[in-house]
Amino acid sequence: MIKVLRQDAEGNDLFLYYLNPGETCAMSLTCCMGYNKSQIKAVVEEDVELIRLPLEFMDKWMSIYPTWKRFIAQSYSTRFQELLLTIDSIAFAKLDERLLNYLRTKSAATKSTTFNLTHQEIADELNSKREVISRLLKQMEKLGQVKLGRNRIELI
Repeated sequence: MIKVLRQDAEGNDLFLYYLNPGETCAMSLTCCMGYNKSQIKAVVEEDVELIRLPLEFMDKWMSIYPTWKRFIAQSYSTRFQELLLTIDSIAFAKLDERLLNYLRTKSAATKSTTFNLTHQEIADELNSKREVISRLLKQMEKLGQVKLGRNRIELI
């Protein structure tokens, strides 16, 4: 599993989406095809097997293999929808909703309801402060949405 983040000039990260087995990063494809430097940061969260293709294959395969073209188009569509959800979350959702959505997304990506995370790590990915995340997690615990432990969060 690979976590894809957007990093600002000061080094602050904002979580965008996860890459799971069989998926590709549309942002990386866009940068490669346009010969541009990537504007995202990818962090490996567990061991991965990665396939790298020479750039010249990308264009050639688009015209030769309809399945490759569909895979690329579907990747763009999926990532575009995820980015729209992220924008909606930032623009329209309160931080407690963003936090719960973040935990649900992590749960779906990892196929687990228990995470070894610090409040600071979550705050960094949601572009917030640790104190705010800690307060919200305590509220969520009181509501029975999570169970908190030392560097451990269980989504209920």
